[in-house]
Amino acid sequence: MRLDWVPALDRPDLLAATVRSALEGMRSAGTVGVGRVEVAEIDPDLADTADLVASTGMDMRDMANCLVVAGSRAGEERVAAVLVLGHTRADVNRTVRKALDVRKCSFMSMDDAVARTGMEYGGITPVGLPGDWPVLVDARVLEREAVVIGSGVRRSKLRLPGAATADLPGVQVVDGLAVEV
Repeated sequence: MRLDWVPALDRPDLLAATVRSALEGMRSAGTVGVGRVEVAEIDPDLADTADLVASTGMDMRDMANCLVVAGSRAGEERVAAVLVLGHTRADVNRTVRKALDVRKCSFMSMDDAVARTGMEYGGITPVGLPGDWPVLVDARVLEREAVVIGSGVRRSKLRLPGAATADLPGVQVVDGLAVEV
């Protein structure tokens, strides 16, 4: 299967409202690289990374997964998004926990993540998240020529230069955020 990539803002129907709004805001602010964000329509049944890779032949190292994690410190909840390459897994119990400065953190429940992001499960992306959430990006993501991420909905994916993920709102690049699987 071949994906047909077009400029993301040319197909707002393929973006969650929060993602579209974030991209429009980035364009208005003159954010470098926002014009290089593309979108492609996919079968919603292929939204999971492994399924999309199997169907398209894309490299798992060019896929980036966005995970939502939460922990607390002194009764204060701390939430973050974590972006890691498809062939890795987030080091939640060590690196992510330290970055959030919490004693313990875990993945947010699917229902809670969907409700709080305004995005569909399987489409959650670092673009358009709540403004007070840090986005922890594994440094290896920036090294990829392009990465494929969620679009906020299951029926499409975004593609952008790996280095452009550093320009997304709230991003903190972290070495060793993920471990290879």
